[in-house]
Amino acid sequence: VRIVISLVYSVVCALGLVGNLLVLYLMKSKQGWRKSSINLFVTSLAVTDFQFVLTLPFWAVENALDFNWLFGKAMCKIVSYVTAMNMYASVFFLTAMSVARYRSVALALKNQRRGDPLGGCCSAKWLCALIWLSAILASLPHAIFSTTATVFDDVLCLVKFPEGRGSNAQFWLGLYHIQKVLLGFVVPLAVISLCYLLLVRFISDKHVGSTCSGPSTKRRSKVTKSVSIVVLSFFLCWLPNQALTTWGILIKLNVVHFSTEYFLSQVYLFPISVCLAHSNSCLNPILYCLMRREFRKALKSLLWRITSPSLTTMRPFTDTTKPEQEEQALHALVPVHPVTASSPAATIQPEVAYYPPGVVMYSSRYDLLPASSTE
Repeated sequence: VRIVISLVYSVVCALGLVGNLLVLYLMKSKQGWRKSSINLFVTSLAVTDFQFVLTLPFWAVENALDFNWLFGKAMCKIVSYVTAMNMYASVFFLTAMSVARYRSVALALKNQRRGDPLGGCCSAKWLCALIWLSAILASLPHAIFSTTATVFDDVLCLVKFPEGRGSNAQFWLGLYHIQKVLLGFVVPLAVISLCYLLLVRFISDKHVGSTCSGPSTKRRSKVTKSVSIVVLSFFLCWLPNQALTTWGILIKLNVVHFSTEYFLSQVYLFPISVCLAHSNSCLNPILYCLMRREFRKALKSLLWRITSPSLTTMRPFTDTTKPEQEEQALHALVPVHPVTASSPAATIQPEVAYYPPGVVMYSSRYDLLPASSTE
């Protein structure tokens, strides 16, 4: 079983590296995408998950060797801290993206405002810095107390709180696990669920529906489906691990007694739950990027250039591509102010408007594709 888990770690690591590197490349190749706070969060999330998957080979080897740590005390402290820090950062960025998407829809529907939902990319940068600082502080116990310990001739890498006079190591470990469950799962899940429920409510509002046509109904259905997938993936990936962690908290705080069932769950189920939780970093690039139409088109363009190097002077798509039904539905969902000859938009070309969930449109045309290699 442990060999299988190690192989799954290897697959998750490979897919996570490729997926997150691809997202970073696409974000860098399309300069306009950086102007959105949501896209800044997407980039930060990709960096976070990329760093996270770099630690998976260490845990894969540890699982294969029955939790025997071979890399020394210093690497135990570093790998444990990097893993925890990026776990917190990843969850925090997912939460920030949910709030940004909700605010984007709310502002668009209530005030018909254009622009960034968080008041500008600078504000988003400050929020990213705050998220990183919060992740660093939340994972400090790993940096301070992670160490190696010999148990039955096996060297283990674990978080070991000091135990001495008037100090109960199990109690402090239980408190830290409470923090981990609350900050890493319960609070983010509540915020993400609330934001997406409100998002679906806004999109399905009667006032919007009364002016929407058939294509916009299809658009609402797609948004609802993508929202459900995002929430369910986060919930299902992290629930088993957090449930077992909560069980351990109750034992450490002497609320329930240590039992054979708990021991067996820690031996057989806990490694699987950790592997499942780590796989969320592999799913994030797919769920938050490749499900978005502009990313899919950019990926098609990239594959076109890779598979047809002799045709790089040709573009598989053009800037004048006729809007598809999904794009047309956005006009019904969020009205665009008409552009007249005397309006500022007529002299400033192109004028960019950001529409949730991250779709970039121009006032007079659609350009969701990256420039070709010759531009």
